[in-house]
Amino acid sequence: MDAQQVGGSRGVTRVEQVLKLGEIGVGLVHVNQSAQKPREVPYLSHFLDSAEMHELPVPPHFDPIAVGRVWRVPYENRAGEAAAWVSDHDLRPAVEDELRLCLVAVDVQNTFCVPGFELFVAGRSGTGAVDDTRRLVEFIYRNLAAITKIYPSLDTHQAMQIFHRVWLIDEEGHHPDPYTLVCTADVESGRWRPNPEVAGALGLDLEYLRRHLMHYTRALDEGGKYQLTIWPYHAMLGGVGHALVSSIQEALFFHSIARASQPEFQVKGDNPLTEHYSMLGPEVTEGPDGERLGERNDALIEKLLEFDAVVVAGQAKSHCLAWTIDDLLTRARHLAERTYLLEDCTSPVVVPGVVDYTEQADAAFARYAEAGMHVVRSTDPIASWPGIAAAGSVG
Repeated sequence: MDAQQVGGSRGVTRVEQVLKLGEIGVGLVHVNQSAQKPREVPYLSHFLDSAEMHELPVPPHFDPIAVGRVWRVPYENRAGEAAAWVSDHDLRPAVEDELRLCLVAVDVQNTFCVPGFELFVAGRSGTGAVDDTRRLVEFIYRNLAAITKIYPSLDTHQAMQIFHRVWLIDEEGHHPDPYTLVCTADVESGRWRPNPEVAGALGLDLEYLRRHLMHYTRALDEGGKYQLTIWPYHAMLGGVGHALVSSIQEALFFHSIARASQPEFQVKGDNPLTEHYSMLGPEVTEGPDGERLGERNDALIEKLLEFDAVVVAGQAKSHCLAWTIDDLLTRARHLAERTYLLEDCTSPVVVPGVVDYTEQADAAFARYAEAGMHVVRSTDPIASWPGIAAAGSVG
């Protein structure tokens, strides 16, 4: 169901009307402000008392111990249980939701979230992504009646990509180790250069790859983010690591049946010439000759604008989730006041003795809060969240 429309204009959502939220910045996607007509606050007070805001119990099939393992989801069993859950808890189809809330689940895949997989996001605790996933699954089940739509992303790679070690060699033909940082000076000095075998395999001119690598590292330096990072092979298309965590997949399926709401998967990261941390676009969008390397995901931003609340969780707090939020602030800043970051459902990349991005991730979250986004915990009732609770208390 589209957002509540005022005067025939799309994209002006119910909570925006109640809170009289205006645009707080200039993004690439705009809500039509001229048609806004604020609704009375008692509407939201009515909503806060509605069934959508009442938390549900966690279904008995959920096993928190199994979150850190890979297993087959018994879909037929869960479908029957979800149908019974609808009857037991008087759930309505998501299309009937008065307040539209979506969950953006960033890269909740085995490769990042299950111990022993390629890029397990351990955080400083050593169990970061497992704990995050358990809390996220519980959040989905408890708020089944409130979550209108779920947007999961799938980091999707093959072996020959610019951030994998096979792409580069030194003068002796050796590849860089995982977590090597490659800067412009490394390319200028010849410390690292494109692998001719990769050029041949992908049908690309080796000289073009040399120019592209120079252009790419310079673009990253100018962008002020991380340098080109050589990651372990991960999220390999068709592999077990590419799949969603089993407990997450089970929860999404249960939600889909119980609320008649199809998740919309966002596939990213399959272009060999650029990194793609954010759900909303690649790190570098143009090659050395001005050719397009990838497009911004404006379609997803348009969809997010239709929701009254956008909840963001997933991995990693220091990389893919962070860049997704950065892009939201840059390109649709007027979403900030209706964006909620589940701080206990995300962790930074930490490899003891190698890298630790905890401080950078925490600093980023502080910046997001200063920009108007709400940093909340999954265990706090949605009705108590800033913005929503404040509006309800006015009535």
